[in-house]
Amino acid sequence: MQAVQEIAKEIVAREGGFVNDPDGPGGATKFGVTIHTLKRLGMDLTRDGIVDIADVKALTRQDAQSVFVEHYFVRPNLSNLPSVLQASVFDMFVNAGSNAVKVLQRLLLEMGLEVDVDGAVGPQTIAAAEKAYEMAPDYIADAYGIARRNYYYRLADARPASRKYARRNDGGKGGWIIRAEHFIGKQYHLSPAEHTARTSSWG
Repeated sequence: MQAVQEIAKEIVAREGGFVNDPDGPGGATKFGVTIHTLKRLGMDLTRDGIVDIADVKALTRQDAQSVFVEHYFVRPNLSNLPSVLQASVFDMFVNAGSNAVKVLQRLLLEMGLEVDVDGAVGPQTIAAAEKAYEMAPDYIADAYGIARRNYYYRLADARPASRKYARRNDGGKGGWIIRAEHFIGKQYHLSPAEHTARTSSWG
């Protein structure tokens, strides 16, 4: 498996620069770090006594990588998951918080394993994830990636404002879907026709 710092570097590259999309639930964001995260961590980068959009704009790539490693990998205990799952769960945790773990926990339940869907990586989830890896070592990472992709589609089903993240203006796959499929074997990627069929109800 890649070093966590390398994974974080790739996440920062995927996230891109400063955006302040009114449809984005995170508000002002740079390199994937939201203003809400900066406020929660008290990161007054401009040293003016307040944490605001100016601090988001002042964020560096290294700042973002450090935030991700400490607060989205180390503290959530992701290092105790099977190594084949860590990169994808880490990437989704940056993108969707504890929902990344809930997606995994629901998958584990579907595999017949005992786990609470609470979004926390504790002893029960670690043991279940290890068992799932033993059951399907060649498929568990793909299964998680597919479950993640389905999560994004369902989110867009329920929230029209989020559909632009799952489907581009030209009808192709949006950033959410491309991001999920980055961690899925190509044989499990949806074809353009399958993606179109899945999103056809959105109008």
